[in-house]
Amino acid sequence: MKQKKSSGSEILLFADSEVNADMLYFGGVHVPDPFIAFSHQGRRIAVVSQLEFARVGKEGRFDEVISLEAAEADARKSAGKEFHRPATTIASLARRFGIKSFRVASDFPCGTAFALRDMGLKLDVVEGLLIPEREYKSDAEAAAIKEGNAASSAGFRVVEKLLRASEVRRGYLYHSGKRLTSERVQEAIAAECLKRGAIAANVIVAGGDQACDPHCRGSGPLRAGELIIVDIFPRVGATGYHGDMTRTYLKGRASEAQKDLFNTVLEAEQTALKEHRSGKSARKIYQSVVKFFEDKGYPTTRKTGVPVGFIHGLGHGLGLAVHEPPRVNATGERLRKGQVITVEPGLYYPGLGGARMEDVVRVTTGEPELLSSHPYRWQIR
Repeated sequence: MKQKKSSGSEILLFADSEVNADMLYFGGVHVPDPFIAFSHQGRRIAVVSQLEFARVGKEGRFDEVISLEAAEADARKSAGKEFHRPATTIASLARRFGIKSFRVASDFPCGTAFALRDMGLKLDVVEGLLIPEREYKSDAEAAAIKEGNAASSAGFRVVEKLLRASEVRRGYLYHSGKRLTSERVQEAIAAECLKRGAIAANVIVAGGDQACDPHCRGSGPLRAGELIIVDIFPRVGATGYHGDMTRTYLKGRASEAQKDLFNTVLEAEQTALKEHRSGKSARKIYQSVVKFFEDKGYPTTRKTGVPVGFIHGLGHGLGLAVHEPPRVNATGERLRKGQVITVEPGLYYPGLGGARMEDVVRVTTGEPELLSSHPYRWQIR
């Protein structure tokens, strides 16, 4: 098996479409268990059990649905005792359709891949997206992402309501007589998103120095006077598309240093949002934010071995996966029309705290299309 860029060979998938974005895009139907799907001369073919056969035929966008039981029965006739599920069935179907090679994604199951190789079938592991068109979003896909971001916005409104209703006791936040914790806020966000048909898993509500680790979910009591980063990236159940937005909050009165940190990040985000246009260099957009932060006195460096400052990329593609191509970072390529990208600069300094703002745009030849909307109110009294 060798790794290569997308070629003319047929696509092969063996995955469930609840988790695997390629399978959901390819078939357009939610199936919780792994199943075989492949392309043949421009047609999409699924191989599913009798449990899913009728539903996949009705709800999916496959041109043909084959019975798994029938396909396995055919495969066993030639395999004898050497039957490897699902590799033997895939090899049998490849012979039936006259396919000698498949393109597979880098996360294709390796055990199945090795078995197929031993059966003489050629597999090319694709660099990047298995289905390149996934990177460019249609109007319908943009609308689905916008719906996910509407759920994120609803989550932020819940956060703001909780913070407004909280009181400060000995430096901690209390709500309804109990300490307000990251976990309580995460649960409230998840419940609100669920009302809107979206599942908000692994929500980040991180205060103080926890927020200086950008992917720390946050845990324990929240304190007054500390910056709190809230990152909500829900998945809309009906479509599988994600929203992804971040806001930063503080309950009480911010210090001048906190105000400067927040305002610097917000200015960087608002400026960078406008730069996401077709033909622009993603690398240069990222570098301009790095320079902006440095000019404002916020260098990216290490303190006691820990990275501080602007310690991640500026943004990433968003769609059926939370993180997908393209990337806006030090190695980013030119942006292209139709890409949907998060714009999320952040600064992180233990002792002072972290601040991050994140919105989502679709790249056009002119002004980028904003797919997220929520105010930047951050000081909650």
